[in-house]
Amino acid sequence: MASSPARFLSARRRHRSAGLVVLLFGLLAVGTAYTALVPDNAAVADDAAQSQKIEEGRKLFAVGCASCHGLNAEGSTDGEGRIVAPSLIGVGAAAVDFQVGTGRMPAQQTGAQVPRKNVVYSPEEIEALAAYVASLGPGPAVPNSDAYDVSKATDEQVTRGGALFRTNCTACHNFAGSGGALPNGRYAPSLMGVSEKHMYEAMLTGPQQMPVFSDQVLTAQDKRDVIAYLKALENQQDPGGFGLGRLGPVSEGLWGWLVGIGILVGVAVWIGAKGVRAKDEH
Repeated sequence: MASSPARFLSARRRHRSAGLVVLLFGLLAVGTAYTALVPDNAAVADDAAQSQKIEEGRKLFAVGCASCHGLNAEGSTDGEGRIVAPSLIGVGAAAVDFQVGTGRMPAQQTGAQVPRKNVVYSPEEIEALAAYVASLGPGPAVPNSDAYDVSKATDEQVTRGGALFRTNCTACHNFAGSGGALPNGRYAPSLMGVSEKHMYEAMLTGPQQMPVFSDQVLTAQDKRDVIAYLKALENQQDPGGFGLGRLGPVSEGLWGWLVGIGILVGVAVWIGAKGVRAKDEH
């Protein structure tokens, strides 16, 4: 008789839907574990595509870049220890996109300055090369279009970009972004006609002798403002007359010597010749 109340209470506690609830909790636990442990098909496909892109970039690198930068992108030096081609480990995808996307690489010959020229690789090949170099070590990634889009820049942002440019860039690139000479055969190239993307990448990676303007030095908004200012300069007219390449006192002084003084010399010769004729007539 003592066991009858216990069995009664146990039967009262066991509801008819208890088994269904336990089953649902079990299915939920299995589904959660499966979601956590089994990789997503889309992620697997993305990883496979990225691996294929890296492999394509490795093959392109071996053919077009390894002769200077080394088979493993470790760089190379000449017989006296001077760097012929720098190491690309850790430069990031943005550096490759800039150098190859502007035609500077592959270089036709080594020298103090690698000039901009026609692009050799297709956009897909440049993307593959950038992916391969990025896989060698962490570095700045290729920025997305929102990072350098200045289509909606305000006048205030353009003005602010001009102040930043004059503070950080005019010493090399000239007050109007026209470029200028540097020591040892180097020069700062003109920024006119350069795409917004490549301007951003140049500030991010510091190609050749240019310093790196990381986000700690110039924020992403600072970079956009500088680009907006340079794009405004491209569309700016020269209300004073000839722009003379916007090279400042160099071109203005040359114009003054060749044209201004040339005209004065011509006038002096004409006056002298006229005076001689007048004297002969008398």
